[in-house]
Amino acid sequence: MKVFGIAGYSGSGKTTLIERVLPVLAARGLRVAVLKHTHHSVDLDQPGKDSWRAREAGAAAVLLVSDARSALLVEHRAEPPVLAELLARLPPCDLVLVEGWKREPIAKLEVHRAATGKPWLYPDDSCVRAVAADIDPPGKILRIDLNNIPQLVDFIFNHADRCPTT
Repeated sequence: MKVFGIAGYSGSGKTTLIERVLPVLAARGLRVAVLKHTHHSVDLDQPGKDSWRAREAGAAAVLLVSDARSALLVEHRAEPPVLAELLARLPPCDLVLVEGWKREPIAKLEVHRAATGKPWLYPDDSCVRAVAADIDPPGKILRIDLNNIPQLVDFIFNHADRCPTT
């Protein structure tokens, strides 16, 4: 399994970029997973349902399964999860696109839009291998046009690293 990060500030277009490269990666025969970080409180469970009741009663995790999909709900009561541990929980795949975790030491592409008014990440992060941006970045770093999906896919595929271990 290889891992590649898609980093940038909120509103920069990380999810949209992932949404656009996924079909191309899949068409190349790659099985791709996405690991997305959010600062918002997320609960896929519904109060009163059996899985919710088990978690409320103290279960450390509940694996919710239907014929179509499954969801592992893990409580992080003590501390936030570690990226390497989360990667280890994924089913077998060829590539994991990690959205968020912009401070993690993994190879990544910075997505940047001038309209966000946010600073560039790459000057302070040696793991940023290139930027996908709507403007030219200051300094010397490869810029890939946000709409050049074939080039973005090639770049991601060629710069993804082996999965970090815990």
